[in-house]
Amino acid sequence: MLDSKLIQKNINYVIEKLKTRNVDEVLLKNLSQNINERNKLIFKLNEKQEEKNSISSLLSSNKNSELLVKALKVKNEIKEIETQIEKYQKQLDEILPIIPNIPLDIVPIGQNENDNKEIIKKDSLGRGLVKNIKPHYVIAVEKDIVDFERGTKLSGSRFAIFKNEGARLIRALENFMLDIHTKNGYTEFLPPVMVKSNILFGTGQLPKFKEDLFKIENEDLWMIPTAEVPVTNYFNDEIIDLSKPKKMTSYTLCFRSEAGSGGKDTRGLIRSRQFNKVEMVKITSKEDAMKEFESCVRDAENILELLEIPYRKIVLCTGDLGFSSSITYDLELWLPSEQRFREVSSISYFGDFQARRAKIRYKNENNKIEFAHTINGSGLAIDRVFAALIEQYQNEDGSIDIPQVLIPYMNGIEKI
Repeated sequence: MLDSKLIQKNINYVIEKLKTRNVDEVLLKNLSQNINERNKLIFKLNEKQEEKNSISSLLSSNKNSELLVKALKVKNEIKEIETQIEKYQKQLDEILPIIPNIPLDIVPIGQNENDNKEIIKKDSLGRGLVKNIKPHYVIAVEKDIVDFERGTKLSGSRFAIFKNEGARLIRALENFMLDIHTKNGYTEFLPPVMVKSNILFGTGQLPKFKEDLFKIENEDLWMIPTAEVPVTNYFNDEIIDLSKPKKMTSYTLCFRSEAGSGGKDTRGLIRSRQFNKVEMVKITSKEDAMKEFESCVRDAENILELLEIPYRKIVLCTGDLGFSSSITYDLELWLPSEQRFREVSSISYFGDFQARRAKIRYKNENNKIEFAHTINGSGLAIDRVFAALIEQYQNEDGSIDIPQVLIPYMNGIEKI
């Protein structure tokens, strides 16, 4: 959530930056006016409170009728001002949470994904840009390692059952990724996959993205779309020690309704309603934030390089940024069946946007309380890695090689 003081003092800057994110200028001006009117009333309320205290002091020694009438008048004026402040605050509480984050100056300006900028491409890793293979949803069925048909029978469209070496490969990827991240200083978490509404508000999924989520009927519980939600909110409404950044990693099942994605990626594992993912989360001071963001990007890249999967790194333009993000790098792996790169990790820096919502604070070097800065990124989306691996490592005889780094996690199995 944006700082209301920033909006009040630098409304022209906020408008200019958020215009690149297609935010309505009128909405922002109305928001600024709302904040100004509320603050004027707060100032007026403080004056009236002082007047009330002064009259009360006089009444303690001289309860004449004139002072009593004046005291009643001031009391009614205070009540009226408080009602007006409450009205403006209610409007502010409705509008401010749906305003997206301000992009950093280094983020390219653009309208949509077509304006994203490629930073690097590593297309010679492993077997390079493989082509002429069977799609993962064909070879996986032939090898009896994924059952899409029975997944649909059990749960409906966009669900799958991993089995045999397929289930083992998912487990291998999970353990491999967690081992790499913990060796790099991340603390491992295994959080609940159901959270309360205020927790989803903290990381920015609610109220704006309600339709993307699964809600538990008659409970204030939602299925998590990513481990970012419970892990970031581990410190919800706390003042924490950030003399060193908090570095956390977690494997969880994730759940997304895929609302609005009808007709897109309906076959295979690319857009499922339940999927496996390892997440990285960092909570830092303002001073450490950008250095930790860049290292988080590098940690995600490292997994792809160890697995020897070709990928590219892009920076998202202003029009394609996620709601809470101020800058995002996407890592896209090569998916041979589609002959294109597909996103497997989004690593984002949020500034203090999430921490304001989640009330995560720390004391700076001057012992002043500030909001923390947050970072998160997939490390990686396991189902998409699975799909890429069984396409990328297919052999002419129909077998699938296991990448060298995964063989120990597959109990010595070298081929499927």
